[in-house]
Amino acid sequence: MTDRKANAIAALRQQTIELPSWAFGNSGTRFKVFGTPGTPRDPYEKIADAAQVNAFTGIAPRVSLHVPWDLVDDFSDLSRHARDQGVTIGMINSNLFQDDDYKFGSLTHADPAVRAKAVAHHRQCIDVMRATGSTEMKIWLPDGTNYPGQDSMRARQDRLAESLAEIYGAMDDDQHIVLEYKFFEPAFYHMDIPDWGTSLLHCMALGERAKVVLDTGHHAPGTNIEFIVAQLLRQGRLGAFDFNSRFYADDDLMAGAADPFQLFRIMHEIVDGDALRPDSGVNFMLDQCHNIEAKIPGQIRSVMNIQEATAKALLVDADALAAAQNAGDVLAANGVLMDAYNTDVRGLLADLRVEQGLDPDPMAAYARSGYAETIEAGRVGGAQAGWGA
Repeated sequence: MTDRKANAIAALRQQTIELPSWAFGNSGTRFKVFGTPGTPRDPYEKIADAAQVNAFTGIAPRVSLHVPWDLVDDFSDLSRHARDQGVTIGMINSNLFQDDDYKFGSLTHADPAVRAKAVAHHRQCIDVMRATGSTEMKIWLPDGTNYPGQDSMRARQDRLAESLAEIYGAMDDDQHIVLEYKFFEPAFYHMDIPDWGTSLLHCMALGERAKVVLDTGHHAPGTNIEFIVAQLLRQGRLGAFDFNSRFYADDDLMAGAADPFQLFRIMHEIVDGDALRPDSGVNFMLDQCHNIEAKIPGQIRSVMNIQEATAKALLVDADALAAAQNAGDVLAANGVLMDAYNTDVRGLLADLRVEQGLDPDPMAAYARSGYAETIEAGRVGGAQAGWGA
């Protein structure tokens, strides 16, 4: 146990989690978007808020941007601002779901002019990558159909393959695509990239610099997500996670809030597949919306939940587990996992934070910092950032 604990601490020291800029803006449901005092009004203020999460947790040094939501006149200046705040720009996310021209599809649209517009948007994202030093672009495709016969599913796949090839060909040699999937919404009869297999097929056709991104909320109920993780790791095609929680559909709740045991099982596959290493090529990210809870504390709590699940996964007795599995001892094998999951790792993580010069309780430390009161008083006037801004 002593060796496992020491190895766990060493791995946890290197763990990082990327934050989404949009999580700090206003969000809600399709019924209502809620505003809150102190909400950022521009990308600079979003990054300043994200930097607070890193300051109190110590493991969130990158911020994902969303284009066009986070467009600025000078991205070199925004990158400098991020560095001054102690973070860097991470993944660049494209947006294909808020333009009237994309009503019947974007990269899969029957009209070549619409497809060309969608491809051009990604060229714009590539320019942002070059300006910020980002090496990854995430594509989530909202395209699909609502009714049988609305369009040819085969033709839409052909158009998608052609559009993705254009985007991939426009990227630099050190730039990568991570391709997301979602089994329903906003289309309800079929999505053009509904599952990991479809995403993987397109990535394999593109080349080695295209990998799959797994959003934990983008699956049908009962889907064994950790199996998908294991399969993509086997193929070297797991590019990133979008961590969040769901009770029913794509709820985008705080990671680990709905099913912490599932998060542990996922992280166990990550550890077992040796993918926790910083050079593994897997980017661990949050993708959440904080509709009713405070945004910065919501991100802090999510980071802490992932840390706890990771620590427990690192404490699994791999030798005992393998022995039980090879012996066909079902209860013993399950017991090894449950022992690790039921371990209270909060003290271990608190000690690690103290060792790193951080407060052992990030939530309490942020509450005492006065940052929330400062931004509530200072961010008066202007348009609050949110969906579409």
